[in-house]
Amino acid sequence: MLSNLWIDSRKNNWNRLDALVHQVEASGVKSLPPSDLRDLGLLYRQAAADLSAIRADPSSRALAQYLNRLVSRAHNYVYSGQRISVASIWQFFAYGYPRLLRRLSGYLLAATLISLLAGALGAIIVMVRPDFGVMFLGASRVADLDHHKMWTDSVLSIKPEAASGIMTNNITVCFLTFAGGITAGLFTLYSLFNNGLMLGAIAVVCRQHHMALSLWSFVAAHGALELPSIMIAGAAGLRLGAGILFPGMLTRRAALALAGLESVQLLSGTIPLLIIAGTLEAFLSPTHAPIALKFSVGAVLFTALTLWLTEAGRKTAAP
Repeated sequence: MLSNLWIDSRKNNWNRLDALVHQVEASGVKSLPPSDLRDLGLLYRQAAADLSAIRADPSSRALAQYLNRLVSRAHNYVYSGQRISVASIWQFFAYGYPRLLRRLSGYLLAATLISLLAGALGAIIVMVRPDFGVMFLGASRVADLDHHKMWTDSVLSIKPEAASGIMTNNITVCFLTFAGGITAGLFTLYSLFNNGLMLGAIAVVCRQHHMALSLWSFVAAHGALELPSIMIAGAAGLRLGAGILFPGMLTRRAALALAGLESVQLLSGTIPLLIIAGTLEAFLSPTHAPIALKFSVGAVLFTALTLWLTEAGRKTAAP
């Protein structure tokens, strides 16, 4: 039997949900500010979980009927959906996405620190044991470095095909890094650590063969978008893992639903970045274009990315 204390602790949430649904019924979903829209979804999921508990108590039939009506009314608006248009996509990327990333910046910081620490570890290991770098590059690529040849030169002869393959590979890496969050974040942590370790090891191997400038001039243009995309995908995976491990005041199911929504939105922002990065990696990075041009392109792209993510959406978007 449900206790009165349990019911009293949830009444305020039910009343709040009822008030929001009344407002939506009277003035439409657009009348709710963003904070109330978020509350509507959270309170609906909590009420749905409460309804499941109440239905298990035969003595609470009247309360179950009331809550069932409330949940049914709210469901129509929570899952009503929104027609996707060019304008709505623009609004999301211009305003919503930067705000979401800033709100979840702690996960992005954690993903970046993990990668940097792994990169430092990889660099130190190769300095101590040079053979460790061969594990990532392979003996044939290390032999090419001995002859001052970069393995990336092969991309020049298949640029159109390479662009498609690079985009697909980069998107797959980011998606797997994100999807690893479903393992409570463990695979995401592994993916971030492995990518950082590999980059640190390769950087030192190239430096030992006096090819550091060739490496970084290759990475500069596309890496300005590709590397942040991997960090963002890692942040999305960590957010998903946090929803599983730390539901807070929500039920674990509701917490996972919220974390899944936010992490998918976070990941979606990397797709246009990776398309641009893949194009640059095939058509500019491996070419014999001036090194200054490659670094300049990378600096412009990274500056634009930073300004977008840190400044966009700070003012209220026009309706």
